[in-house]
Amino acid sequence: MNPKETEVIQEISVSLSPIMATKRIVNDPDFGLIIIRTHRLARNITMRTKDDGLHVTVPPRCTTTKVLEVVELHRAPLLEKWQRNIPLPLQPGFQINAPCFRLRVEQGGWKFFTVKVTDEGIVILCPEGADFTQSSVQDLLKEAIIRALKKSAKGYLPPLLDELAARYGLTYHQVKITGSRSRWGSCSAKGTINLSCYLMLLPPHLMDYVLLHELAHTRQMNHGPLFWELLDGLTEGRARSLRKELRNYKTRF
Repeated sequence: MNPKETEVIQEISVSLSPIMATKRIVNDPDFGLIIIRTHRLARNITMRTKDDGLHVTVPPRCTTTKVLEVVELHRAPLLEKWQRNIPLPLQPGFQINAPCFRLRVEQGGWKFFTVKVTDEGIVILCPEGADFTQSSVQDLLKEAIIRALKKSAKGYLPPLLDELAARYGLTYHQVKITGSRSRWGSCSAKGTINLSCYLMLLPPHLMDYVLLHELAHTRQMNHGPLFWELLDGLTEGRARSLRKELRNYKTRF
């Protein structure tokens, strides 16, 4: 399950040309990079905007020239979507106000970057002279937020997983908290459940859905009909609607 699934902006059928490399990168004045990947099963050109540029999946034999022609046809809506999704720089005033995780960034007369835990949530205190345009400062703040997410997740998610497992008579081997941005969670054949710390940014009902999804995998390791029947039983028949809601959910960080 993926926390950073991106919307397919456009699909266009294209004619086929000589075989090209499986990955090509083109510099672009708007997106920075256009990253073109060839997939042998692709039948159309598919374009997705991500933080690092425009990602394009193409069928075999599709030339770079053809890809750039298609990008030009749809550049305006693609660029609008991309600009909306560019994360804002971390700076004083930045806040995360998720139901299960609260954090804010403040600047004051401190000599060092400091993290404090308060009754209102986690506070990252920044020195007065910190330059928030520097990548080193941005990286430091991101690392501090991820550490805070992981610490909160380790205290919050395992007890919740235990509670849900006991409620529905399911068992698992162990649980691990990860910093994964590509999956909300996963379950191994041995019953080890991995949960992303980014789950702390979800509303409780979607957090429960992810945990129940992984618990269901302890009995059904695939996504076949029996899996969805089991998960429907755990979610009052809302498995697919919750999956759709999760895919469309955008987190603050």
